[in-house]
Amino acid sequence: MNELRKQRFGWYVYDWANSAFSTSVVTVFLGPFLTNVAESTANSAGQITPFGIPMHPGSWFSYCIAVSVILQVFILPPIGAIVDRSHRKRLALALCAFLGAGATIGLSVLSAGSGNYMIGGLFFIIANLSFGASVVVANSFLNDLATPEQRDNVSSRGWALGYLGGGLLLLAHLLWFSSAKDSGGSVEPVIQGVFITCGVWWALFTFVSIMLLRDKAPSLTTENHSLRKSFKQLFTTLRDLAKYPQTLRFFIAYLLYNDAIQTVIAMASVYGAEELGLGLDVLTQAILLVQFVAIGGSLAFAWLANRINTKRAIIVGLYGWCAVLIAAFFWVSTATHFFILAAVIAIV
Repeated sequence: MNELRKQRFGWYVYDWANSAFSTSVVTVFLGPFLTNVAESTANSAGQITPFGIPMHPGSWFSYCIAVSVILQVFILPPIGAIVDRSHRKRLALALCAFLGAGATIGLSVLSAGSGNYMIGGLFFIIANLSFGASVVVANSFLNDLATPEQRDNVSSRGWALGYLGGGLLLLAHLLWFSSAKDSGGSVEPVIQGVFITCGVWWALFTFVSIMLLRDKAPSLTTENHSLRKSFKQLFTTLRDLAKYPQTLRFFIAYLLYNDAIQTVIAMASVYGAEELGLGLDVLTQAILLVQFVAIGGSLAFAWLANRINTKRAIIVGLYGWCAVLIAAFFWVSTATHFFILAAVIAIV
């Protein structure tokens, strides 16, 4: 294996590593479990009062998602500006990923009746923020690993390996969960174990990734590596966005559609459990379907981007998402409907 292929494989491995968090934790187990923990500590009016603010327990997870996304909007751009000028990207990747993995393991302290839903929310916010930061750092390697013409294919392979890794670990979690449920035992220790194994998986394969990746010598002068220069570049870019209306429109559109997609992914299991009455085992099967169908979907979109260009491929995908969300609002009422939409989401 030549040096470039080895580094690309290391980059792919990071998708394999972090997909454990985005799949088993965010998409499947955390939402319903955190909601259950919050419900177990609700007052006589059926409400929880984090920071003295009354709310329904089912809203707690969505508020945690909103806080983490808002923080990402303000924190990730500076991180991107800094790592673009840094020659220590591997260190930055390790710090973000290991912090996220540690916070994911911390979620295992959640327990029904313990009243620690706020601690769980804090750990999730830290983990989700670290996840987003680590992806920004990982993406900064792509310029060194592929030409502009190769990036669609390289990134799609990373996505495909991520879906595979997340799917395989989720399958193991499903078997573990189903075994505990069928035996009549408590599933709470299993869910706590899911958080621990996801954190360990994330950290372990991140270590593999940073061992294979290589830092590049900075292309700018040492003077330009300062934090001050990085922030100055960021502020200059934001200030000058108005001069590039097409870029500004894309920036705003990306913030909106990315937030919407992340919300749908994170809230899918809560929606399935609370609105459709689906059990965690059924929800896990649906997400497994998404993971393995999405392997082909990610590769198909790379092919589509090569055929009609990346912008049009993104638009096709967004129209697909819009159709799915409209169908979810007006049509979905059974497990079968949920599975059908899951398969469509996997493709788009």
